[in-house]
Amino acid sequence: MIVWFTGLSGAGKTTLAQATATALQARGLRSFVLDGDQLRRGLCRDLGFSLSDRSENIRRAAEAARLLAEAGSFVLAAFISPLAADRKLARSLMPEGDFIEVYCRAPLAVCEARDVKGLYRRARTGEIAEFTGISSLYEAPEDPELILDTGKASIADCVEAVLTELKRRLKPISNP
Repeated sequence: MIVWFTGLSGAGKTTLAQATATALQARGLRSFVLDGDQLRRGLCRDLGFSLSDRSENIRRAAEAARLLAEAGSFVLAAFISPLAADRKLARSLMPEGDFIEVYCRAPLAVCEARDVKGLYRRARTGEIAEFTGISSLYEAPEDPELILDTGKASIADCVEAVLTELKRRLKPISNP
């Protein structure tokens, strides 16, 4: 199964994916976190940030996620994935019901406040072109399985919401 976390930079996608992985592993379940920054340093290091490069980045990430899911892991994919068409492509690689889209929704001000790398500041000064949410489009999901208000909800509450959705789709996930 793939749990695909989408949202702006700083919305908490990677933090939530890692916390969910820890919760699954505590229950004896194999999980793997695929993170956008991670893939950009390796598999996708040849790509820029144009819309076509972003689409190719998501295509590669989705294919990697599919392979890991087929190998028996819960894949927790944390990618901005700004375009609805790219998220739809990722979903299409999996059997019906084996893809959960999680929209990590946080106000832009919250995302900017969490920005330890200074990316938003650099985007606002024009130093970074095509920055999602500032100078490049983000299409919010229209019908995700989960919408998590990561600007207000705790990580623990968000993890519990993801686990509840997984429980709904699978055999019961036991507590540690």
